[in-house]
Amino acid sequence: MVSTKLIGKLFTSRQKAIDLYDTQAEAIQERVFQKLIQNAAHTEWGTTYQYNAIRSYSDFQKVPIQTYEDIKGHVDRMRHGEANVLWKDKVVWYAKSSGTTNDKSKFIPVSKDGLQNIHYKGGQDAVALYLRENPQSRFFSGKGLILGGSHSPNYNVKDSLVGDLSAILIQNINPLVNFIRVPSKEIALLSEFEEKVERIAETTIHKNVTNLSGVPSWMLAVIKRILEKTGAHTLDEVWPNLEVFFHGGVCFTPYREQYKQLIRSSKMHYMETYNASEGFFGLQSDLSDPAMLLMIDYDVFYEFIPLEEIDNPAPHIVPLTGVEVGKNYAIVISTSCGLWRYILGDTVKFTQKDPYKFIITGRTKHFINAFGEELMVDNAEKGLARACAETGAQVLEYSAAPVFMDANAKCRHQWLIEFSKMPDSLEKFRHVLDQALQEINSDYEAKRHKDITLQELELIVARPNLFHDWLKQKGKLGGQHKVPRLSNNRDHIEEMLKLNE
Repeated sequence: MVSTKLIGKLFTSRQKAIDLYDTQAEAIQERVFQKLIQNAAHTEWGTTYQYNAIRSYSDFQKVPIQTYEDIKGHVDRMRHGEANVLWKDKVVWYAKSSGTTNDKSKFIPVSKDGLQNIHYKGGQDAVALYLRENPQSRFFSGKGLILGGSHSPNYNVKDSLVGDLSAILIQNINPLVNFIRVPSKEIALLSEFEEKVERIAETTIHKNVTNLSGVPSWMLAVIKRILEKTGAHTLDEVWPNLEVFFHGGVCFTPYREQYKQLIRSSKMHYMETYNASEGFFGLQSDLSDPAMLLMIDYDVFYEFIPLEEIDNPAPHIVPLTGVEVGKNYAIVISTSCGLWRYILGDTVKFTQKDPYKFIITGRTKHFINAFGEELMVDNAEKGLARACAETGAQVLEYSAAPVFMDANAKCRHQWLIEFSKMPDSLEKFRHVLDQALQEINSDYEAKRHKDITLQELELIVARPNLFHDWLKQKGKLGGQHKVPRLSNNRDHIEEMLKLNE
């Protein structure tokens, strides 16, 4: 505790700066905006859109909204070594993330500025806010297990690499941090996920691990292997000083009960982070409140599109100060990695202002709206949580999609669920989930009225490791890869169902 208290004092000034979010949000975002515009004024992009003439947000609105497909040509040129295209200087790192309609993968530029002023700043602030929330912490008395991905060469450009964001962060981390983290960089960056899990288990069992960082689904694989190798029933038997898991990448709700079973310690905490390949955007500042604090003084300028206008060719877009509490928005970002008015793909709902706090509600493409029901991932997570609570079940993974019309002219949602603990009654689980979704989502309720448009949902039990095998088949084990929760078409679920036979 002594070492943690001493080191914790280094975070005091940062904690005070975050407190200014309460009263100075507009001014803070304005400073970020001006800094980004000035730094990019002499890039090719800045010249094209006359950044030298931009003085206000209204001027900036003349810059068109971008998707990855829109900037892919620019990124390809950057990856071939061109400098000053979307951001000043040459960008040598590219975060590889899930693909688009036209490509298997996206390659998101990660500049030196973005690495320091977005990604690492987010990691540092996670610790700063956690220490304030838990003054009895012994965080720095042991090591942190950070689960990362891998990287590989980028074309033939010298010193330029592509990989999972987590691999980029581990590769470039301050050498001093390596003294308080495990596993070794060599193991952390292994490309074969199953070998990595085995090596992590072998080399960390006898370490004093106080904190975990990673995607819940992949960390679960590591934890289970450690328990298998040690014969322990819970992880705190192996690491008695374990106290916090910084998690992100997927919603934690389906995993929460499993983690409680695997880590029984009363001093264990869970802190959600919103870190993506494109940037680090949010942190849970109050461990009793699931909403996250929007981090507004990084190199990220935020805009928001009301979800109902996402397909509008000229949507109404508002800056942070224009958002309304309780409304779904698609996030638009401009960053020091060279993303300009870029549609991130995630949807959020603000729970309060002063400071701005939000929950992630889903993805702009990961929802079901085949019949006007507008079912969001947030709805699905809440419905599953209730069904689990009422039937004693635990959900490991799931995916859902519409059945547009079967042989009997019936339409419904089809859920494919892998349970880590089966419900006491599958029929009850199905019924409770369907009822919960109607209570949570009025559009779904309207479409379910008297079974006229939608029938009660269908539940299919996935065999053990189905989703793991599906991801492996696609070469997407580990890293930032995750199972698509809700789809508006049947492409993914049909592939999964074939593997489930």
